[in-house]
Amino acid sequence: MLHVRVDDDLKRQASEALAAMGLSVSDAVRILLKRVVHDQAFPLELKVPNAQTRAAIEEARAMMKARALRFDAADTLIHDLEEKSGGVAQKEHPCG
Repeated sequence: MLHVRVDDDLKRQASEALAAMGLSVSDAVRILLKRVVHDQAFPLELKVPNAQTRAAIEEARAMMKARALRFDAADTLIHDLEEKSGGVAQKEHPCG
């Protein structure tokens, strides 16, 4: 167990910032120590994702939750799109 003396205001501010990343203070300390051991150096700083990145993450989570259609190849996706759009003809590739 590790005990650390930290100013109450600093702890509050750090807790809020870490919560925005989905982490607790304990999580952050554990991650820090593991990285120091692994890298034998102080790790680079972690940042809260910006608004655009957070929106993309939420969109991806919503899609996964809704179990949106998924395709394992581009050709399968294109075929599905063509079927749903009424069979639009494929354009000839410019290289032949």
